[in-house]
Amino acid sequence: MSSNPLNTSLRPIPPGERALGLSDHIALWGSLGVGLLVIQAGSFLVPALSLGHALGAIAIGTLIGTLLLAWVGRLGAESGVASAGLIWSALGRRFAMLPIGLNVLQLIGWSVFEIVVLRDGLGAIAKHLYGPVSPALLTVLVGLLLVGLLSLSMVGIVRKLIRRVGLWLMLGALGFLTWRYTGEAAAAGWDKLWARPGTGGMGFGAAIDLAIVMPISWLPLIADYTRYSRSAKQAFGGTLLGYGIANAWCFALGTLIIALHPGGELMGTLLLAGGGALALGLVLVDEVDNGYSDLYSASVSGHSLLPRLSVRVLGPLLAVLATVIALSVPIQHYQDFLYLLGSVFVPLFGVVIAYHGKTPKVDFGKLPAISWPGALAWFAGIGLYQWVSHSAPTLGASLPSLVAAFVLYHMLAKPFGVHQPARA
Repeated sequence: MSSNPLNTSLRPIPPGERALGLSDHIALWGSLGVGLLVIQAGSFLVPALSLGHALGAIAIGTLIGTLLLAWVGRLGAESGVASAGLIWSALGRRFAMLPIGLNVLQLIGWSVFEIVVLRDGLGAIAKHLYGPVSPALLTVLVGLLLVGLLSLSMVGIVRKLIRRVGLWLMLGALGFLTWRYTGEAAAAGWDKLWARPGTGGMGFGAAIDLAIVMPISWLPLIADYTRYSRSAKQAFGGTLLGYGIANAWCFALGTLIIALHPGGELMGTLLLAGGGALALGLVLVDEVDNGYSDLYSASVSGHSLLPRLSVRVLGPLLAVLATVIALSVPIQHYQDFLYLLGSVFVPLFGVVIAYHGKTPKVDFGKLPAISWPGALAWFAGIGLYQWVSHSAPTLGASLPSLVAAFVLYHMLAKPFGVHQPARA
């Protein structure tokens, strides 16, 4: 596999091509942590929980999820291989095709969500300012924008577009919206907001799970970017700082907006605020990099399966596919989609972290066809996640399934005689 010179996903990036530093990682993951989908996820927490409980769940979930994300990012920076390489080495040269293939599918799903969010957001702004615009036309325009971006260099986009433009748009939009709604909260009375009890329907553990799922959704992608890092410490620190602040900020903002406007629809509420159309527009511009990142990583993982198709070819093709799906398939039950992703990829990366530990181990020439400890631990983790989420939803399923997969892998590794390849 690694002997195939076409498969760039499984070849470490040479040191001379690792150009991303601490500020690049802060900008990239700060920008990727911001989005209407994250703000919307925060809006799911109230009025089921009180404002205080919701913010507590956000803080705990963000810390846990972002630490895991930064850990895997550090593995990518040390090894120089893509996320697919980390999965491949942990699960075997044949069996790993299953989770990597599922990762491509979930990334296409995420990109469809992003296209729909961009389309609906642009449509809402246009209707608010001028009049209705065809959703199909907006979908195609968003798709064409992503096709164009995917034909460019990823490192160039991070350093020239996201760090120099996207980061400041993000800070401007979130700063304005925070100022706007904290001012409204002060006028309404913070004491009344804090005193309002939750109505039920979501437990504290499930709320933590939802906050964990957002950073965890990036676990199958992060090494595709941190493999270009100049150092593992910079990748870890930049991810932890950038994504942690952005995730907590957006979650808390969505929670506050709906706490102030219970029963309201997020997009409409934003537009009705003074200057809301401009702030929403800035958030949407920043949202483009989320759709780009999903499709870029889908193309990197797809390339690891089909090395004759380059990333530069796969990216635009997948963007076209996502656009066609967005045009033809109604997108509903977003929250359920997040939990489904968690059930698959949280235990998967429990296995990946258990296999690699503190230092990545990538030697594709000596891999078995299937790593039985990895496969069994992954399936057991998925089963536990589903059982907990249905039988005891108030507890939260992410941490139990991740810990179970991690522990079970270590319990099975020695009896199965798992070969530990040389460290990267």
